[in-house]
Amino acid sequence: MHRRQFLGLSIAAGLALGGMGGCGRATPLRIGLHPWIGYEPLYLAEEFGWLPDTVSLIKGRSANDSMNGLLQGQLDGAALTLDEALRLYDQGLDVEVVGVVDVSVGADVVMAQRSIRSLRDLKGKRIAVELSGVSGVILVEMLQRAGLNREEVVEINLPVNEHAEAWRHGELDASICYEPIASTLEGLGAERLFDSRQLPETIFDVIVVRKQRTRSHEEAIEDLLKAHFAGLNHLVRNQHDAVYRVATRQGISVSAVRKALSTVALPDLSANHRYLASTGRIEAVVLKLAHVMSSEGLISSIPVDHRFSNPSFLPRSIT
Repeated sequence: MHRRQFLGLSIAAGLALGGMGGCGRATPLRIGLHPWIGYEPLYLAEEFGWLPDTVSLIKGRSANDSMNGLLQGQLDGAALTLDEALRLYDQGLDVEVVGVVDVSVGADVVMAQRSIRSLRDLKGKRIAVELSGVSGVILVEMLQRAGLNREEVVEINLPVNEHAEAWRHGELDASICYEPIASTLEGLGAERLFDSRQLPETIFDVIVVRKQRTRSHEEAIEDLLKAHFAGLNHLVRNQHDAVYRVATRQGISVSAVRKALSTVALPDLSANHRYLASTGRIEAVVLKLAHVMSSEGLISSIPVDHRFSNPSFLPRSIT
């Protein structure tokens, strides 16, 4: 289970990879989406009717659904983490980042036994990590800070939804996870050792579109981003209403939604323009992630002279 599945598993489990369908003359832009707090503005935009028929949200259960849909040509774009976009590029799919929807500021966390007081104490310990997801990047970054290499810890490649059960059976010393698993482990005696606040502006959720579609669906991509910012505006300015809508749709508590919101930053339009500039943070982070992921065998090579971010579809202003 990828990190982005944690919100709304109960409701998402019944959803197949299907679309809304469009009624415009041209084929709608098919965007893969799965439950995650940072993607809620698009769900809200759809709920309020702010998403035009030039765009179709294709709702899956996890990032895997969106990534497979892109690789198989069933989707034109998706909401994913930046490292997942890199994995797609490494598999031969040329995608562009057209928008940044959230930045992790504590959403990704390392929970550890109370006897582990520092990162260095992880030497020789059993660490549960989902290597195929963003947790693999957290592991590498954490070990670098600890001055350890991967051979000095015991990696247990395990879906995050299985970490709590493994913890109960005494099979783990640490877990790289996210809410609500982190709170569950805390209830079992684990303590927060490290989180994404110590990796500022490193873990991004973005909207990517296949490069070949950016030429044929320019208006639709612009519509998509306008809808996202409309939903974001409602989430920020009418949070009380929005939080209850999210909780109802996802079948979780209001407090869980508020806790999830506290672990992400939601960039506005001006921040998006900064992030996606040619000298912006996205390009710098892509290069950094590529070096980390390549050195650890998570991707096969480092993209050279390739630009991922494309700010040309961002609105100039939000009315």
